[in-house]
Amino acid sequence: MIGSLRGTLTEVRPPVLLVEISGVGYEVHAPMTCIYRLPATGEQVFLYIHHVQREDAQLLFGFTTADERELFRALIKVNSIGAKMALGILSGMEADEFIRCIADGDATRLTALPGVGKKTAERLIVEMRDGLRNLTGVERLATSGAAAAKADPVADAVSGLIALGYRPAEASRFVHALDCQGMTSEAIIREALKALLKS
Repeated sequence: MIGSLRGTLTEVRPPVLLVEISGVGYEVHAPMTCIYRLPATGEQVFLYIHHVQREDAQLLFGFTTADERELFRALIKVNSIGAKMALGILSGMEADEFIRCIADGDATRLTALPGVGKKTAERLIVEMRDGLRNLTGVERLATSGAAAAKADPVADAVSGLIALGYRPAEASRFVHALDCQGMTSEAIIREALKALLKS
């Protein structure tokens, strides 16, 4: 089983990354929250990997921290939550916010996530609330989320778009064209990507 990869980030096509190691390119599925934090293409990247083996495919899911991988593994243990849905959940919400929603029983906020209806949200809360207390990385995830909240979301959004392969001037122009007040860096990036796709 593959547990981690270190190599050159050669391509980013969300949610798939291409990481080249010794001439071999590995396709890795990653949540958007991790993609925002990647280095620019052509640079070295290290990812923690969850390796899924099926009869018809071998899939790699990548994360920038071991704690996020641990949360992903907890998610896919929930009834009816597969790897693709877990990836979508972690793409739509930072790990620390997801943990707070589970702890607070906030089903309404969870239903805003892609593919999560009311019953799925309730199942996530019921099945994960106790299990999250046993995750060694939960406290670190919450702490890192609090630190990220103090950062400059506009600057982070520009950096995120550059990491996705956009030119610095282009990334800055589209981000600063938005009304970013009160928005997280992830929300700014999503809106900027919509604008970039229309241009």
